Amino acid sequence: MMIFKTKYFFLFLALFAFSTLFISFRAVRSEKITNNRELIDKIFTAVENVKTLRFNLSCNERIKGKMTHTESKVKLQVSPRKLYLSLKGPEVLWIQGQNNSEALVNPGAFPYMNFNLDPYGSLMRKDQHHTIHEMGFQYLYDILKDGFKRAGDKLDKYFVIIGEDKIDGRSCYKLAISYPDFAWGPYTVKAGENLTTIARKLKISEYMVLMNNPKVSWYSDVKEGQIIQVPNAYGKLTILLIDKEYLLPISNKVYDDQGVFETYEYSNLKVNSTILPEEFTKDYKDYGF
Repeated sequence: MMIFKTKYFFLFLALFAFSTLFISFRAVRSEKITNNRELIDKIFTAVENVKTLRFNLSCNERIKGKMTHTESKVKLQVSPRKLYLSLKGPEVLWIQGQNNSEALVNPGAFPYMNFNLDPYGSLMRKDQHHTIHEMGFQYLYDILKDGFKRAGDKLDKYFVIIGEDKIDGRSCYKLAISYPDFAWGPYTVKAGENLTTIARKLKISEYMVLMNNPKVSWYSDVKEGQIIQVPNAYGKLTILLIDKEYLLPISNKVYDDQGVFETYEYSNLKVNSTILPEEFTKDYKDYGF
């Protein structure tokens, strides 16, 4: 009889320990983040831990004064970088270290043949804010890191959690990044620079710079010693929705001194799911190359 009781006593202890652990785990998962610095640190860590992404991306960008809309389906491997995207017809495949750094493009229309194109060239960059190399979260991560560094001990003045929201059925923290002193000023082009390299150095948008310098016709149309106008920040106000599970920015809305500049919304996001090697080849069964 004592053996029977002892067995059930240890079973009770085991069940109690498991229940306590489960409740503790639930408590950690449901803990709310209310500190700006804590949230930003978690965003940085989440981006650093991304190895693969699958997502649908809805873009709205101000192009020559008018908002334009595009939608794409994306598969991305971070390192070595591999990218496939579909744009409701056209398809793009880019693999780091292959194809002379050019993208394989299926236009999905006449003349129904594939092209190898430079991601920085005029055909692929026309009428859009970014190249395929900014796809994913690393580009925004770099801009946030710079803003975080520049804010210093005034972080809470510029980065503020303003509540919670939902997008694509997912609960999010709503983070506002404001820079009320947003303004334009002169910049002297240095040897070997173009608008893209300048923008990467200053952590600003090269498309915004292009549109605000009427005498510059293209990203490479600058020379050493030329004076151009550049903004002192990426935007005047940025609203990010940070997914509570992934702690990644699944909605990004940027304002400049003219209003809404660009918005990006991620849906059907899958982080670090398996992407088969053949999914980054032109012969994959679901592709039309």
